[in-house]
Amino acid sequence: MNDFFWIGIGLTALGYFIGDGLRHFKGTAIPLDDFYDEDEPLIIKKKDLHHYLGIHKEDIDAFVAKYPSIPHIDLNGHTYFPHRKLIEWLESESFNKD
Repeated sequence: MNDFFWIGIGLTALGYFIGDGLRHFKGTAIPLDDFYDEDEPLIIKKKDLHHYLGIHKEDIDAFVAKYPSIPHIDLNGHTYFPHRKLIEWLESESFNKD
């Protein structure tokens, strides 16, 4: 008899938490790709680009000169690379042809 009591308490708690979760679930109107991923920076500095490309730090200037179509932003003498556009560019056929 004692076992049925604990099973009933467990099922009651389960129903409560599932119902509460479903109530909050239907209220999400933000698309999932709009969330910011903390592991993915929005902008990459030129001095850090070698980490993302997997090449030596000394080769960055030659890489950028060889591929002038690489998505970048020049601002106050500094060069920045938008992370998502850089990934898309690296996966594109135009980069892979060269």
